[in-house]
Amino acid sequence: MHPSHRRDFLKTSAAVAGAVALAAPAVANAQQSPNARIRVAVVGLGGRGRRSHCDALQQMASENVEIAALCDCDENRMAATAEEREKASGKKPLLYVDYRKLLDDKSIDAVALASPNHWHALQTIWACQAGKDVYVEKPASHNVFEGRKMVEAARKYGRMVQTGTQCRSSPKIREGIEKLKAGVIGRVYMARGIAFKLRAGGRNDIGPVPPGMNWDLWLGPAQQAPYNKLAVHRWRFLKDYGNGEIGDQGVHQLDIIRWGLDLETHPTRVQSMGGSLVHDDDEDTPGNQLFAAQFADRRILVQFETRNWMTNDEAGMGIKYPFVDQRNVVGVIFLGTEGYMIIPDYSSYYTFLGCERKPGPSDSVPGAPMMDVDQFQNWIKAVRNRNAADLYSDIEEGHKSAALCHLANIAYATGRTLQFDPAKERFVDDADADQRLTRNYREPYLVPNEV
Repeated sequence: MHPSHRRDFLKTSAAVAGAVALAAPAVANAQQSPNARIRVAVVGLGGRGRRSHCDALQQMASENVEIAALCDCDENRMAATAEEREKASGKKPLLYVDYRKLLDDKSIDAVALASPNHWHALQTIWACQAGKDVYVEKPASHNVFEGRKMVEAARKYGRMVQTGTQCRSSPKIREGIEKLKAGVIGRVYMARGIAFKLRAGGRNDIGPVPPGMNWDLWLGPAQQAPYNKLAVHRWRFLKDYGNGEIGDQGVHQLDIIRWGLDLETHPTRVQSMGGSLVHDDDEDTPGNQLFAAQFADRRILVQFETRNWMTNDEAGMGIKYPFVDQRNVVGVIFLGTEGYMIIPDYSSYYTFLGCERKPGPSDSVPGAPMMDVDQFQNWIKAVRNRNAADLYSDIEEGHKSAALCHLANIAYATGRTLQFDPAKERFVDDADADQRLTRNYREPYLVPNEV
């Protein structure tokens, strides 16, 4: 959608009035001065936006970064967040219910998107068209088609688009990946990621739209549906809005696997099995899933498993090397010809060498911080320098890692081993599977074929 088309759409659609911005013009996206103030809007004020994004950006105030605006279709949640931000900074941010009005505010340089997955692509594309840089939460996209359009938009409009796979900003994990590539465990023949997370199921809770909630804006590109409290609070596990555990926690570990093994193309064969084996609930993504992928011309197998209830530890992860939430077992295992490496959290790595599994090089940070500030600092550096090569998690990397999650879910949904053409980003002679590479969009919230 061309920027002028987006503005015409705004004029003709039933938009909810947001705050009218009267601030001074933006500093041309920080290109006039490397030290110019960067005015960021945080979009989506659930747990990640309200806490992680806002807290990380607030810590960067001394670096001339400002939380200039907030945006959420829930006015009550936005008002509460605005009060918190005013107490923290002494200045109340501008408030927008409708994201499109935010984009028309030329005083905003960049947006940090913590909205549900089904909004990521359209919000990113619109922001690029409006000349704003983007930080978008993981997974980058809701489907494979969207990820490619996000990459195209970032390149066409010269925007710095960072994905929220924060492990790439962890100094300890970066050190571990360097040693892995240098051959510390020999040739890697297999990588396995796990996300065993203790969580309860959920039931649909259909009812009237609560005061202050713009349900049409929340649904956005998704099909019309009655207000569902389950969707608002657990959208990650409903396929219309999220991508299940593999697309929520799993994308971090799959991104580490891709990074560590230099997997720059999509897999050529994928298979997945599983189901909701524990809870009898209304969530419609598999709680227990086993995914495997193979890559052309690479002697490597990638495997990923999710579980959603009581479980064992694995390779010491979960007990000796606990995750941030010690009830959960999450991490990556690289298996090599001379040993193995584990990455059990957001800021540690350990190696074990030889048949005796003797401890090798390792390093860790107690408490396993999520590296949010580091990831935002890396993004702001690229925003100032206008150099996408500075980004640790450029949207191209985000697209490829998210695509692994999408391919896993498609293989599960079809119940077949699927052949994939990485160059075309299509399945081989499989029209049914190809249909699942995108979705039916609800007008007027259409992800465009031409950005």
